[in-house]
Amino acid sequence: MQADKTKRAAFGPAHFINRELSWLEFNRRVLDEALDPQNPLLERIKFFCIFSSNLDEFFEVRVAGIKQQMESEVVERSLDGLTATETFRAVTKRVREMVEAQYACWRQQLRPELAENGIRFLEIHELSPADMAWIQDYYRAEVRPVLTPLAIDPAHPFPQLLNKSLNMMVQVEMVLAGQPLRHLAVVQVPRVLPRLVKLPRTNSAQDYVFLGPLIGHFLADLFPGTKILGYWHFRITRNSELYIDEEEIANLLKAESSLLWVIRKCQ
Repeated sequence: MQADKTKRAAFGPAHFINRELSWLEFNRRVLDEALDPQNPLLERIKFFCIFSSNLDEFFEVRVAGIKQQMESEVVERSLDGLTATETFRAVTKRVREMVEAQYACWRQQLRPELAENGIRFLEIHELSPADMAWIQDYYRAEVRPVLTPLAIDPAHPFPQLLNKSLNMMVQVEMVLAGQPLRHLAVVQVPRVLPRLVKLPRTNSAQDYVFLGPLIGHFLADLFPGTKILGYWHFRITRNSELYIDEEEIANLLKAESSLLWVIRKCQ
């Protein structure tokens, strides 16, 4: 027994790698496959998407667990010598670096190379008049009927949004009694529609518009009588690490009820 304690004492924090930071380095290797120009282009796109999916799951479970530790009254160091708060700070710094590299990969490598191979992702201002006419018809027939703007004010608190859904925060200005008033609203990008809208082409070209900017272009239609000051896309990633205090039955029932509600909302 004494020998075991002595053996454990011989190892310090320097001998251990933080579990969360180690996982991030694994996901960085996935991103490296997307960055590698020697891989086939579509394979790079696949790795690019896997990196994002992995990161979502990481925040839903691992980061959620870290935040639960931070919220508890117990502060202790793991075998690698870091507290939950220190781990969270290190994870935040590393994730920001990786996401910046991911965005640069898309803007500087993948998107231009896809365009060279006949697959273009166009901005609204790049569309021809014929494309704009088609987009307007598509918006009115397919998109507008499934949009529901949600106001944010004292009478309407921040809405309950679906996990990992794409949303838009919209700032509008209206004039009331001669005074300009600014308000915020949320527009949920509907999941029932594809995120990529393919433009009609008579040749083999594949041109797409992202659904988010398409909705953003028509925001004035959703908020008549107001001035659109700006809009920004965001996503909610919810805690999927269910914590239950088994000593309290009421807390257990509440946790189970909350979990069932999340499942129903995500179906």
